[in-house]
Amino acid sequence: MRVLLTGASGFIGGAVAEALDAAGHDVRPFDLRTGQDVRDAGDVARALRGVDAVCHQAAKVGLGVDVSDLPDYTSHNVQGTAVLLAEMARAGVAALVLASSMVVYGEGAYRCAEHGAVAPGPRAGEALRAGRFEPPCPRCGAALLPGTVTEDARLDPRNAYADSKTAQEHLAASWARMTEGSVAALRYHNVYGPRMPRDTPYAGVAALFRSRLERGEPPLVFEDGAQRRDFVHVRDVARANLLALENPPDAGTLRAYNVASGTPRTIGEMAGAMADAYGGPEPVVTGRFRLGDVRHIVAAPGRARDELGFAARVPFGEGVAAFAVGG
Repeated sequence: MRVLLTGASGFIGGAVAEALDAAGHDVRPFDLRTGQDVRDAGDVARALRGVDAVCHQAAKVGLGVDVSDLPDYTSHNVQGTAVLLAEMARAGVAALVLASSMVVYGEGAYRCAEHGAVAPGPRAGEALRAGRFEPPCPRCGAALLPGTVTEDARLDPRNAYADSKTAQEHLAASWARMTEGSVAALRYHNVYGPRMPRDTPYAGVAALFRSRLERGEPPLVFEDGAQRRDFVHVRDVARANLLALENPPDAGTLRAYNVASGTPRTIGEMAGAMADAYGGPEPVVTGRFRLGDVRHIVAAPGRARDELGFAARVPFGEGVAAFAVGG
């Protein structure tokens, strides 16, 4: 299969390129770093000639700095995806694997002892400043029990990046209906591993921890460190892309898949594992917070297992230990 891979020189895109090449696919790389812009219809049209499928990894990522990032997120992620889809329709390319994200969910799944399944709203700055990090029941204010989120959960983006990833899914779903194309939307959870972007405001938490350790500084853990996430290694994410390309959804549909390990960890646990593997110093819990962050987001990965044959293979301890020392 000849595959156009956008964002091919990026953190995840590079791993996807290696996985596709190893499986015998013909990868056509497309990347802003080499002068190809997914927002440029001419660039995209030329790249799509003779292509069987598209794997769309190109995006502006991260929570962002402030509202000044809004135009960039919209331009790269929303407009870029719209141009790509329009040119795919013109070229008759009918298969897309879309790099989506867990951020489309907002908060994860919660239950209240009295009211059952509930969807808490964004956490208030006043509560966060007072150290009240757990979202309360929106109906009675009681403490909630976090659970696992499935692909059928209501989408509830909480920041500009999340808004743009949600928009990508909506655009791709419309494209699929109008063209009888197929879309596998891979909702990545917390991806880490080699080539992870570092030392920028948009870097992931694992990269920020490693950068501080390399400077002899302790990892700084926001809130109380008890935020739950699902950390998945980039090699597993790359294999999920390969499986999605080789097992496309039905024509005319977008099918979403959680790409996750299925084993939740706290941010504090990740920081501790990184520090242990690197040889210290120990993490420092700061109590600081970022508006737009969510408290708990843990995936139910059963759909990817049942429909794609995907299960994460890189153990948390092994992957984190290698990443902490540069692998």
